[in-house]
Amino acid sequence: MSTSKERLDKLLVYRGLVDTRNKAAALILAGRVKANGELVSKAGTFVDIDCDIEIVQQDSWVSRGAHKLLKALDVFGVNPGGLVCIDIGASTGGFTHVLLERGAKKVYAVDVGYGQLAWSLRQDERVVVREKTNARYLRREDFDEDADLITVDVSFISLKLILPVLVDLLSKSGDIIALVKPQFEAGRDRIGKGGVVADPKVHEEVLRDLILWIERNVAFNASGLTHSPIKGPKGNIEFLLHLTLRKIQQSPLNFNEAVLAAHDELN
Repeated sequence: MSTSKERLDKLLVYRGLVDTRNKAAALILAGRVKANGELVSKAGTFVDIDCDIEIVQQDSWVSRGAHKLLKALDVFGVNPGGLVCIDIGASTGGFTHVLLERGAKKVYAVDVGYGQLAWSLRQDERVVVREKTNARYLRREDFDEDADLITVDVSFISLKLILPVLVDLLSKSGDIIALVKPQFEAGRDRIGKGGVVADPKVHEEVLRDLILWIERNVAFNASGLTHSPIKGPKGNIEFLLHLTLRKIQQSPLNFNEAVLAAHDELN
C-alpha cells in the first residue's frame, strides 16, 4: 500500500511547526527543513505524510564555508587574533567572518567577483574590500603591510596558479590555509559525472602531486593536512592545507590517512 503524500509546506503548518505556508516556504527555501533526513529545497515538494520533519537551526555564519576554516584553525593551531589577514576568494565572506570572530586586526577580502560579500562584513571597519580583483595578479604594493595569515578558497582554477603570488604577500613568520578542491586540481580524465571526484585514489594522487609541486616550485613548507568537515556544493570532498615559509619540525604528511578519514566521515 502506498503512503499518502502531501506538500511539505502544508505539512509544516498541519503539524504546527509554523503558523503559515509563507513561513513554511521561507524556511524551506533557506535550506532549513529536512524530510526523513534529507534537505528539501522546494516548498511544493510532496513527501510522505508521516515522514520525519526537522527544522535546522539557523547558522550564525554568513556562509557554510565558515565551518571549513573553523576546523582548519583548530587542527593547525593557528590563531588569527591581532593578525593582518588576506582572504583570497572571499565570496560571501565565510572565511572573513571567521577571521573577524577570532579577533583578526584587519582582513583584506579579495574576490574576482562583485557584490557578493555580506553587507554585515562590508560595514565592519576591519574589512578592506577588494572586489573585481584577480588573485593571480596580486602584488605586494596592493597592500599596506605584509599579511600574517592568508586564507585561500578559489574555484575553477588550480592552487598552482595562486600560491606563487602569495610568497611576496606573506610575512616571514606567517601562515597560509588553503582549501584544496580536487575537481580543480585533477585532470579532466580523472573527474567523474557532474564534476565530482569520488575516487579516493584520485584524491590521494591530487594531494601528493600538489605537495610535491609546492616543494619544487614555491618557497612554502607543507606543515598540515586535514579534510573539510563538509562537502562542496556538488558533493566534492575537499581538503585543507597548512603552509608556512618557515621550517616546522613534524612528521611527513600522511595523504592516505587524510583521504581515508575524509571518506569515512563524509560518505
